[in-house]
Amino acid sequence: MIDMDDGRWWPLVGLLFGIALGFAVVVGGLTAFLVVLVLGVIGFLVGRALAGDLDVGGMLGGRRRQ
Repeated sequence: MIDMDDGRWWPLVGLLFGIALGFAVVVGGLTAFLVVLVLGVIGFLVGRALAGDLDVGGMLGGRRRQ
């Protein structure tokens, strides 16, 4: 199984995302580039939230229990 905690994989992930953005510009222009960029950021945030590295309640202004 692939261990994503190992830092060696993140440059590859960044490279693949960059290639996807490049294809979006070539095929669809600026609008497609922006759509892919926004969806990529949303996907990144969802992934961090699912991994437990992001406090979604704190970002959305959720109530704090005392």
